[in-house]
Amino acid sequence: MPYVITNKCLGERYAACVDVCPVECIHPGDYQGQEFMIIDPEVCIDCGACLPECPIGAIVDSVDADPEYAKINADLTPSFKDNPPAPLRAPTDPPRRPENKLTS
Repeated sequence: MPYVITNKCLGERYAACVDVCPVECIHPGDYQGQEFMIIDPEVCIDCGACLPECPIGAIVDSVDADPEYAKINADLTPSFKDNPPAPLRAPTDPPRRPENKLTS
């Protein structure tokens, strides 16, 4: 099962996950007027490299962990996959949304 980027990424987008992805399946874009990233479920190889890279824990390891955002990732893939790369945001940069906390 592919990994999924959840609503915790909405408005945050650290993009550290992109640098470690061996198959380049993580893409940036705007969702609901905010910065967001998605994982292309057709390309993800379930390697887990991205999981520890997200400083706010916005990535889950299966579709079952967040079915709603799994569908959103899949639905947004066609419109996100040709976008230019997102700029890398420092993992120590505090989250913009108060409900998000740094995990490391």
